[in-house]
Amino acid sequence: MMMGTIALIACQPADNASDKASDNKDSANTQLLTSEHDKNIEALAGVPMQQLVSFDPQEIKQGGDSGISISSAESYSKPSSNIAASRKGSFFIGNAFFKQPWVVAPASTDSRDGLGALFNVAACQSCHVKDGRGHAPMTADDDADSLLIRLSMPATTDEQREQLKNSLIEKVVHPMYGGQLQDRGIQGVPAEARIAVQWTDKPVTFADGYVETLRAPTFNLTNLGYGAFDDAMMVSPRVALPMIGLGLLEQIPDNDIKKQAVNQDKSDISGKFNWVMDPQTGKQALGRFGWKAGQTKLITQNQSAFNEDMGLTSNIRPNESCMPTQTACLNAATGADEQGNGKSPVEVNDEVAKFVEFYTRNLAVPHRRNADDALVLAGKKRFYDMGCQSCHTPRYQLPKTDDDHLEQHGQVIYPYTDLLLHDMGDDLADRTIAGKLPPKDFQVEFLASSYEWRTPALWGVGLAQTVDPQATFLHDGRARTLMEAVLWHGGEAKKQQQEVLKLDKKGRTELNAFLKSL
Repeated sequence: MMMGTIALIACQPADNASDKASDNKDSANTQLLTSEHDKNIEALAGVPMQQLVSFDPQEIKQGGDSGISISSAESYSKPSSNIAASRKGSFFIGNAFFKQPWVVAPASTDSRDGLGALFNVAACQSCHVKDGRGHAPMTADDDADSLLIRLSMPATTDEQREQLKNSLIEKVVHPMYGGQLQDRGIQGVPAEARIAVQWTDKPVTFADGYVETLRAPTFNLTNLGYGAFDDAMMVSPRVALPMIGLGLLEQIPDNDIKKQAVNQDKSDISGKFNWVMDPQTGKQALGRFGWKAGQTKLITQNQSAFNEDMGLTSNIRPNESCMPTQTACLNAATGADEQGNGKSPVEVNDEVAKFVEFYTRNLAVPHRRNADDALVLAGKKRFYDMGCQSCHTPRYQLPKTDDDHLEQHGQVIYPYTDLLLHDMGDDLADRTIAGKLPPKDFQVEFLASSYEWRTPALWGVGLAQTVDPQATFLHDGRARTLMEAVLWHGGEAKKQQQEVLKLDKKGRTELNAFLKSL
């Protein structure tokens, strides 16, 4: 049996005394950063910082007028509350294509055949359980249904380096395994590998002596179907992201995201936007979706997932997800249907793609709970005092545009994200299959390095495990609780993590209450 292993190991937090010198040295830069960020946050919010920190009745509706007041397992699965009756049909048709499994071609269910030949899951809902976030396998025997592995290789030629520099390609793919590991295959097509995980406990001690036990994953890739891996191959485990509020995030103007990027020379927290190739237009554009902000808009995000996760072709992604050496995959039957007008046959036609896009655009954000509670407000103040809003930008005012995104037009939203990439430190960085950290300039998804992750939106996070009790946090699902997720922060967020470690029981309870209210 051939095996590849990537170990993601936690480091112990530095002691407070060792940080004092660097804290003093950077105090002027930190004040400059705070002032710059505060001005940006206030400009984007349209209200002063003090209003954001205190109780704001408008914030109860995190998703604006499109939000819903439901606190149950169905909290992520309802349509925008301001959707017109005449448009609900499109939502429910899209929901059907999102939930129901695709089947192997040829099949009598002609509208949803063509699964694979290589794939991860048969339905979108298999990854996004009840439209929520995924989780890593709990034990070495569990299947990785809602976690996948992205792959990339180092550039070896001047042409590749130039293409990466100018966002002409997403990454350099593995010659035999491509850019994503697919752990399932239809009959007669070998799967690429099996994904398993082992967990190692990592205790972290707060200033008052309280110990929080984190867990670090070791991902094992076994039963290799197409030859040995290269030691330099980069491995990026990623759980499925929640589907709520995506249409609202899509409406945030590009300039509102770009203006939040801060000069790296001024402060530890810099942030940068990803600049990616849009597969629909063939032009570079701002990335905002996915763990590395590698997708520009929902239509491309959806069709890329159809292609890479389920092996389905569309007009944006018309080629099967098979590498040239994978002959059984290339020769497998497809479910592609003629489109007419000179278009290539595809398995997901434009009509189906539009229904799914409408569905993913209009999954509502649940309203906050207990937003005016004293404990929650105390935790909110701690969140701001520690500078967490430097990346988790709280509020935006959306414009009214000339498209048909009617439910999102003009909404005031509270997603708590800047949609920028941030270096989160060695512990959370992607590593090679041999377990080594790459150089800082190793690009794994357009301009994003292995160390950089897009700030996730926090709205609805307090209901994640109400929707699915197995839901976990961070890109690889290592965090079982929100506090664990906070304690894994490093890199640009190391100072915030150190401030959290100073919290006593009361402070931890307050911060957790605020996060659970979102």
